Amino acid sequence: MYSDHIISQEEHDAWFTRALADMPVLCFIFLYQDNPIGFVSFTNISFAHERCYWAFYLGEIDVPRGAGSVMEFFALDYAFLTLKIRKLCCEVFTFNEGVIKLHEKFGFVQEGRFGEHYLKNEKYEDIVCLAKFGKNWADERMTFKNRLFGKDGN
Repeated sequence: MYSDHIISQEEHDAWFTRALADMPVLCFIFLYQDNPIGFVSFTNISFAHERCYWAFYLGEIDVPRGAGSVMEFFALDYAFLTLKIRKLCCEVFTFNEGVIKLHEKFGFVQEGRFGEHYLKNEKYEDIVCLAKFGKNWADERMTFKNRLFGKDGN
């Protein structure tokens, strides 16, 4: 999210090696028809406070419509049902309105804003902080599942 230069394969490999070695980080590759199209990570995992941060990225341009929503659904399912996280947090550049709207569609609320927080493309950009609490996910998930996959789950 924060990098705005072209990342070399060596730089990417070094980052991935560090991410895999970092115990409070979980990384997943999102596959569509056996092709890797995205990446989901959970960071700053605190089981004591039952919260963490998450991020996701679509790595391909020509992904099926709704791929981001499907990734978000599975990420929320994993965070709230598997990790048993109480609060899931994320940060998004304010210019990335589509992702902010996607998160809000899934029930994330804006908790704060970092003004001129990060230098990207030679301009200081604002970042919005969002969070979702998992206390209602068990009830909400069926609505999202039906919307994304149909009533029969496919």
